[in-house]
Amino acid sequence: MKKIVYVDMDNVLVDFKSALLKVDPLTLEKYKDNVDEIPGLFSYMDPMPGAIEAVHKLSEKFDLYILSTAPWDNPIAWAEKRIWVGRYLDDLFHKRLIITHCKNLCAGDYLIDDRLQNGAAEFGGELIKFGSDKFSGWDSVVSYLMQKS
Repeated sequence: MKKIVYVDMDNVLVDFKSALLKVDPLTLEKYKDNVDEIPGLFSYMDPMPGAIEAVHKLSEKFDLYILSTAPWDNPIAWAEKRIWVGRYLDDLFHKRLIITHCKNLCAGDYLIDDRLQNGAAEFGGELIKFGSDKFSGWDSVVSYLMQKS
């Protein structure tokens, strides 16, 4: 039986900042205090470098799911995240997208996340802090998890 790995989206699978570069300046100014509420923002995001290849590699040894949070006041973002998965990773994550503000309620072995919010810090398995010194990018995450498999 494969171990379960949850993968966060924003700044782990998807490059949040890449979307901001595609938004017009007037809209950026309007939403400067709440950029995650920009309409369409989540559909503009590019994959993080190495993310697509990494999750395909990890899928050989692990049971993978996306575990993400979406802004409560931007319900369109929930659909945009699903559309992003369909565009880039539907072969791997078809019907494997979980959107919640309580990541700690999901049972699994590993959570790859860049933040400690929304229950990530209380996750019952091992939290792999993406972007940290130990896990600065996808190469270090894949190397670590492949040793664990």
